[in-house]
Amino acid sequence: MKVYNTLTKRKEEFIPLEDGKVKMYVCGPTVYNFIHIGNARPMIVFDTARRYMEYKGYEVNYVSNFTDVDDKIIAKAREEGVSPEEISTRYIKECKKDMADMNVKPATTHPLATQEIGGMIAMISSLIEKGFAYEVKGTVYFRVKQFKEYGKLSHKNIEDLQSGFRAIQVSGEDQKEDPLDFVLWKPKKEGEPAWQSPWGEGRPGWHIECSEMSKKYLGEEIDIHAGGEDLIFPHHENEIAQSECCNGKPFAKYWLHNAFLNIDNRKMSKSLGNFFTVREIGEKYDLQVLRFFMLSAHYRSPLNFSQELMEASKNGLDRIITAVDSLNYLMKSAQGDVMSQAEQEKVNELTSYTSKFEEAMDDDFNTADAVSAVFELVKFANTCCGGESTLAFLGKVKETILKLCDVLGLIVEKEEEMLDSDIEALIEERQAARKAKNFARADEIRDQLLGMGIVLEDTREGVKWKRA
Repeated sequence: MKVYNTLTKRKEEFIPLEDGKVKMYVCGPTVYNFIHIGNARPMIVFDTARRYMEYKGYEVNYVSNFTDVDDKIIAKAREEGVSPEEISTRYIKECKKDMADMNVKPATTHPLATQEIGGMIAMISSLIEKGFAYEVKGTVYFRVKQFKEYGKLSHKNIEDLQSGFRAIQVSGEDQKEDPLDFVLWKPKKEGEPAWQSPWGEGRPGWHIECSEMSKKYLGEEIDIHAGGEDLIFPHHENEIAQSECCNGKPFAKYWLHNAFLNIDNRKMSKSLGNFFTVREIGEKYDLQVLRFFMLSAHYRSPLNFSQELMEASKNGLDRIITAVDSLNYLMKSAQGDVMSQAEQEKVNELTSYTSKFEEAMDDDFNTADAVSAVFELVKFANTCCGGESTLAFLGKVKETILKLCDVLGLIVEKEEEMLDSDIEALIEERQAARKAKNFARADEIRDQLLGMGIVLEDTREGVKWKRA
């Protein structure tokens, strides 16, 4: 399996620090509102990467945090006249609901920043003791130039950064030793949540959160650190500096970053009126469609969101669901626990689609090609499975589709719904009317059922129904 490492700017063979185990940290959202579809992309793609590694037999310790203390949370709390804790608690709950609806597996651990303050204070104290940080009037800064490798993730030159930060020297932060230095701890402001520390009451800077939570739940050195490409600089760059200076060893072996999501070929922003929350999308589509859409492109490729592409994703997902539904229908009346000779030969072709799927996923989690392999498998199912197929063969085809879709986090088998007796009676009456060539009555019943939200489909295997 190969992954693209932002740190080295090349694909590398994935070799975990410990055989059979993967330690993976993914930066989570700041919880001050409903998550937007930009937040959804890393959640979905790195959940899929995790699922694939588990499919390959790895034991994955997956940590993803919630930033539950932040200026935006405090501003939202003031706006509503409630406590910041009430805001963060509310939106963590809403975020978890959206994640479940997107079939994102819960992390092994979902740490909250406010519950890890003690560890952050200890880390900052260690950085001060080692000469990598200093305190001025209750604010603690990290000495960027003390870390000689600063810029190695973002591939930025420190001299260029220096010239870019010159304006900051006259912006009220002249107490810094160097304009590049960043905040580890900030003093309390009136009306804001604060914690006691050796430098007075205050709260941590944003960057130190992930360094501490990764260390506590995964250890000083981890396999994979992931997130959106907007986090490469300064957030992930600063995490590396803090962690490696504090712990004295490499922080993360592989750095994975997903590309941006655009809306109708424009950057998503509230000012442009093209800002969508996951909850809003869920009002129009099953969020499995959103997941399918996100996986239709490689995670490192920019992805454009549009109504047309969502409709195409809905149709694509429906193709897979319909194929599984057809297999279930055939299996109800199929017999034969042993495949025929012809079916045994077809199983070799079936196995080739699994190989194509794995080959795609082994190539830096190429979900776009993996989805193509699933579509080939669906075409195979539609072509090779029929009323004459044995139960054993149908079961094998269905099992293969479900197994690969589960790696992608796609739920393609609908739970069988029980119809009301009056609806069942109408379907039977329609069947009888068709048999008697009373097509006017049959059409009348079809329209009646449609009005009740039941869509009928006449297939070669018989009549099927689904919710409108």
